[in-house]
Amino acid sequence: MLRGERPRLVVFDVEGVLIPKNRYLFFEIRRKLSFSQFVRIIFYGLLYELGLIPLKSALGKMFKVFKGFKVEEFLQIFRQIPLMPDVEKVFEELRRRGCKTALISSGLPTFVVQELASRLKADYAFGFSLEINNGVATGEISGEVIEQRGKLLVLKRILEKEGLTLENCVVVVDDRNNAPMLLPEMLKIGYNPDFLVRLKVDHVVTGRLSEILLLINSEEPRKGALPSKNEVFRETIHACGFTVPIVSSLVGQYAIALLISAVTFLYIASEVAMIDGRHIPIISWITRHAATHAELYEFATAPVFFAFGILLTLLLFPTPAGSAAIAIFAIGDSTAAIFGKIFGKTTVPFNKGKTLEGLVAGLFFSFLAATVYVNPLKALAGAATGMFVESLPLPISDNLIVPLTTGALLTMII
Repeated sequence: MLRGERPRLVVFDVEGVLIPKNRYLFFEIRRKLSFSQFVRIIFYGLLYELGLIPLKSALGKMFKVFKGFKVEEFLQIFRQIPLMPDVEKVFEELRRRGCKTALISSGLPTFVVQELASRLKADYAFGFSLEINNGVATGEISGEVIEQRGKLLVLKRILEKEGLTLENCVVVVDDRNNAPMLLPEMLKIGYNPDFLVRLKVDHVVTGRLSEILLLINSEEPRKGALPSKNEVFRETIHACGFTVPIVSSLVGQYAIALLISAVTFLYIASEVAMIDGRHIPIISWITRHAATHAELYEFATAPVFFAFGILLTLLLFPTPAGSAAIAIFAIGDSTAAIFGKIFGKTTVPFNKGKTLEGLVAGLFFSFLAATVYVNPLKALAGAATGMFVESLPLPISDNLIVPLTTGALLTMII
C-alpha cells in the first residue's frame, strides 16, 4: 500500500486466519465419516500439500465423500468450530474505520462462508459451489475460487464493484493457495503463514489477529514488545532441550529416547482431547500455558517436530556433534525468539517473521551453549549454521530441520 493511502477493503482468507486450520475437516467432519472415507480425504489432502495435484483436483476427489450430506449437517458442524482469538473485535474495528471486508475461501462451500460473513457482518463472502439437489450434496464442486488464479479474479471483481484500486486493498492470508492475490500494490499481511507466503508478504503476524490493526495505515517502524507469559513459558520449555544430552549421558540414549517418545504420545493425546473438550491432567495444563493464541484452537504440531528433531539428532549423530547440535537448537531458537520479540526492529528481507536482532542473539547464546561440547571454532560454525537455517522460510518445521542440519555439519567437521 502506498504511503498515506487509506485502506478501503480488507480481504481475509478463512481457514487458518478466521477459523482453526483443518479443524473443520479433521476434528469435526471426521465423526460423520467411515474410516475409509476419512483416509481417502487425508490421502488427497496430502497429495495437494506435497504439490503433486492441484487444489481443484484434490477438492474434487475429497468432496465426492460428502455425497448425501445435507446442507444443515454442514452448517451444524461448522457452527461448532470456534473463531480464532480477536476475530470479532477485528471486524468491529474495521467497520468503525469505514473499511469494507471480504471473506474468500477455496476450502469451504459458499453457503458456509456466507454464514460466517453474516456473523461477522462482512460485506462479501466467496467459497466454492457445492452442488445441492433437494437440500442434499451431490459431491460435485465448481467455482472460480478453486481455479489457479480464481481468488485474484474474485478480488478484482470486488474492487471494480466498489470503485477501488489495489492500493486501497489489504489482504490477510496464511498459505500458498493465496499467492495470486499477493500483488505489489497492496498491503500484504501473513498470519501464521507458510514458507511461500513469508517470501511475498510485507508483514508477518504470529500472535493475536488484532495485531493486523496496528499494521493497517501505520507508518511507524517495528518496535519491540515484552513477550507474553505464554511465550516465556514456551521458550523456557524449548531451552530445556539443552539438558537432553546431559540426561542421556546419565541414563543412556535409549532410555531418554523412550522418555521423549512417551511424552510426545501424551502430548498428542492431550491435543486430541483438548479439541474434543476434554483435558489430561498436567499435560493439558502445560500445553495450554505454552500455546500461542492460534494453537489453543487447533492441533499444534510444533512440539511434535521439536521432540522428533531432538530425538533424531540424539540417535543419528555421534555424541559430541549431536549434543552440540541439540544445545544450539534449544538455546539458539528460544533466545532468538525472546530477544527478537523484545528488541526486534529489523526484519529479515526473505522471512518477515524473523528479526536480525533476534538472530544475532540466537547466534551468540547458541555459540556459548555449543562450547560445552565442542571447541569454540566448531561451536561458532555450528551456531552460524543453525541460525542461518533458522532464518530461512522452510516448507518443513525448523524444529526438525535446524538440529538435523547442524548435527550433520558438526559430524563432518569433528
